[in-house]
Amino acid sequence: MRKGLSQKELEFISQLELKKKYFFTRGDIKSHFSSDNEMNVYLHRLKKKGRIIKLNKSKYFLIPVKAVNGKWSEHPFILIDETMNGKEYCIAGKAAAHYWKLIDQIPFEFLVYNTKKHALLTVFNARLHFRKRRKKNFPRNVARKMHGHSFTIATKQESRQWI
Repeated sequence: MRKGLSQKELEFISQLELKKKYFFTRGDIKSHFSSDNEMNVYLHRLKKKGRIIKLNKSKYFLIPVKAVNGKWSEHPFILIDETMNGKEYCIAGKAAAHYWKLIDQIPFEFLVYNTKKHALLTVFNARLHFRKRRKKNFPRNVARKMHGHSFTIATKQESRQWI
């Protein structure tokens, strides 16, 4: 399949880029299509071309046009927050220890406790390991902000166990 974009693909991609909305849902682009089936076809084509990445059932990440050769990177904490829709999760493990500067090693795997799913997801060379736990068994956590985006991470005291 060729890597060029069709007129319709270019139309809704440029609209999302103008709004600087790189994380989008199916509802955000629904107005550009006559049916859900047509939307599914275009989303599938864009996934094959490497222009979008599916994060969960209804949320996608648009790789910007300014990305060189389709290579782009987003901070894993922001990806985790968007994948979990900002609800019922906590970033733990070595990723939390690195965030609090307890270790110097840059984590390869990001451990995420959540109430919904078990999964191992690789996005932009970041390995996101989702583990299902009850909310009462989450480590104590705190909400933080990065690049204007909030996320939930284990406290510094809880992260000391990963040293």
